[in-house]
Amino acid sequence: MDPECSQLLPALCAVLADPRQPVADDTCLEKLLDWFKTITEAGSSLLLLQGNPCLVELLCHMLKPQDLSSRVLAFSLRLTGVLAAQEDCFQYLQGELLPKLFGEAGPLGGAAWTSPTVRSGWIQGLRSLAQHPSALHFLADCGAVDTIFSLQEDSSLFVASAAGQLLVHILGLSMPGPAGGPPSLQAGDWPACAQKIVGHIEESLRATATPQITQALNVLTTTFGHCHDPWTQVLWVRLSPLVAGLLEKDPVPAAHSLVDLLLSVARSPGLSSSSCGLWETLAQTLSHLSPTQAGPLALGILKLQDCPQALRAQAFAVLLQPLACVLKATAQDPGPSGVLDGIVGDSMTADMLLPSKAACVGLLCRTLAHLELLLPLPQRPCPWPQAPLLGAAVTLLQLCGGSARPTSDAGRHLCALLLGCVRVQRAALDFLGTLSEGTGPRELVTQVFAVLLEYLRSPDSSPTVLKKAFQATFRWLLSSPKTPGCWDLDPHALLFLRDLLPVLQKRLCSPCWEVRDSGLEFLTQMTRHWGGQAGFRHALLASEVPKLTEQLLRDPESYVRASAVTAMGQLSSQGLCVPAAGPEHPGGQQKSLLAELLHILSTDSEGFPRRAVMQVFTQWLRDSHADVAGDTEQFVAGVLQVASQDLDWEVRAQGLELALVFLEQTLGQPRSHCPCAMTPAVAAPVGPLAQALQPLCRVRLFEFAFRALFDCDRPVAQKSCDLLLFLRAKTASSGSLQESRSSPHVASVEAALQRWQAGDQAQPLGDLEPEVVLAVLRSLDLEGLQGALAESSDHVEKSPQSLLQDMLATVGVLGGNEADCY
Repeated sequence: MDPECSQLLPALCAVLADPRQPVADDTCLEKLLDWFKTITEAGSSLLLLQGNPCLVELLCHMLKPQDLSSRVLAFSLRLTGVLAAQEDCFQYLQGELLPKLFGEAGPLGGAAWTSPTVRSGWIQGLRSLAQHPSALHFLADCGAVDTIFSLQEDSSLFVASAAGQLLVHILGLSMPGPAGGPPSLQAGDWPACAQKIVGHIEESLRATATPQITQALNVLTTTFGHCHDPWTQVLWVRLSPLVAGLLEKDPVPAAHSLVDLLLSVARSPGLSSSSCGLWETLAQTLSHLSPTQAGPLALGILKLQDCPQALRAQAFAVLLQPLACVLKATAQDPGPSGVLDGIVGDSMTADMLLPSKAACVGLLCRTLAHLELLLPLPQRPCPWPQAPLLGAAVTLLQLCGGSARPTSDAGRHLCALLLGCVRVQRAALDFLGTLSEGTGPRELVTQVFAVLLEYLRSPDSSPTVLKKAFQATFRWLLSSPKTPGCWDLDPHALLFLRDLLPVLQKRLCSPCWEVRDSGLEFLTQMTRHWGGQAGFRHALLASEVPKLTEQLLRDPESYVRASAVTAMGQLSSQGLCVPAAGPEHPGGQQKSLLAELLHILSTDSEGFPRRAVMQVFTQWLRDSHADVAGDTEQFVAGVLQVASQDLDWEVRAQGLELALVFLEQTLGQPRSHCPCAMTPAVAAPVGPLAQALQPLCRVRLFEFAFRALFDCDRPVAQKSCDLLLFLRAKTASSGSLQESRSSPHVASVEAALQRWQAGDQAQPLGDLEPEVVLAVLRSLDLEGLQGALAESSDHVEKSPQSLLQDMLATVGVLGGNEADCY
């Protein structure tokens, strides 16, 4: 510990021990505890106590009957645990302090125990303390384990959860590790603490109250998830009959916790490979749980790397049951839609899905989400029933949209439950989009596009449903069959596109801004992928979509304006903004677009559209857009001038990205993908190098970069630092450049930069010559600045001394000028 901190510590301990003093806030106490943890991890806790007796006095003060703050008492309990984690310090404190703090004579019997903060501090203190055999004996002797059992039922969920985790920790500490070999199956041979905890778990598993069963299952789940020593196999063999016995109860108690436990055991390396009846228990559980409860278990089984094939097949059948029921309830004939019916018995259709709307909707949404998670995994079932699942997803969307015409009573009831259900619509559209990664029969794909168009057209589709319908449509267009060597849309997709564009036009005029925004995002995606394809271009230019998009640049909602900027930038890059008539003015529309975007960058009151403009301009420069290539220097100079005055740091940062693109194009040397990877300097003649840097000087790129170097927003300064380091690495020193360092112009620029760094950026740098720029670049400590920018903004104020000073200043022990508030 620093001498300065040692001098401040007695005063702080006196403040904490005085109930009349205002208590430090939880953040300060937490930081103080973290500091003590750091000290004890690096050295001896015993020496810390011996060198700072005020700490022992503070802990002893907690034993006196007084009106103590619950936060200070909880802090003291946790601090005691941190110190006693080392066995020699534990022995030093064991005499009276530890039994009175953690035994029945301490907070347990006082009024402070009513505070959840104190109970939580007691548990966390024991958790830190329990690190060695001496602590185990102490826990057994002071009755702490029984208190932990009772705290599992605490009214505070945080306390109850911490108590269960503490039991797991004590159990793991008391049992032998791998070197000790597997423990005996005989209960009398187990360590005392282990016997007590396992006996309590057995008693809880036999209980009739569900909360007790849940507590036991949760403790076991954490145990098998964190401990993989041989003794866990013995523990599972001993407890698995009691766990399996839960399946005989109707209904199965604590089903979710039971599923978590079985999956935790199945993922444990030693248990999944041993013959302990695990797979049989999993199969039995699948057959006993309801479909809602069994879904997560089935998904977890299918995610396992090594699992018997029969169990995988059973789990997949359970996962598919709800969709099979949908197909069976709505099938008009036993045709292809009945492919999944074999996994569902005749009595398991309406009964499973139709008890209530909430149960039906919840089950279907969970099933779709589980299948969506399973689809991209390498261990997904093979063969994958792509066509039946496509049919089920389409059928669900038709049921929700009201276009299904079921003939059975169950189907009509299902239609009534799901009609207009946004939750199922969203889940089904997500799943349908994921299914686009596979293939399907042409007639089914046609149904997919038909139901998507139905949702995009429907006035009843909510904004979130429309957004997901657009996303699913784009994914299915991407997956449409293509001619080898050609990336254009296939004829069926083009026919769909001609029907889709009028719908998109309508959505771009929607009174709901979320719908307009989703339509613009969809247009941008399509243009990016197919903007160069003849069929797409012809269909788009024949529509009103480009004109409507241009009008949305002036939308009252900033998010829509930003999306319109991005869409127009993409359309312009593909040459899709040119009017159908007016060949005498080629490019006139694009020039007006550039002016419109510059106007948005200069005047828009919201940051999102301005950021979008900067991203479009950067991409235009990178792609040598026709409107930019005409006069690149004028374009870059104008954009940097506007961006340098923007109050949004992201706009300024994007301006640096544009400057870097121009720098790379000017020097003809692309930057490494890693901003920290500096290319070694290559010697270059002064004349050609100065000539190459002239365009950068003319657009005032260096003034923009130097100003950003001292920006008050750290990301901007870091980006500028990276840019200047990249430029310096690309240039080589020479005699004449060395001599220019002493010129008056260099000195004036360096003086101006010093004033900028101090916060006075009113004076511009004026016209800069390449030699002056390079001389200033070499004089700047860019590496040091980069290191300073990499540090957190409060690295000085985070010091322990600053923390102690602030806590003392809060209660007036220090003068105001001694506080270092953060």
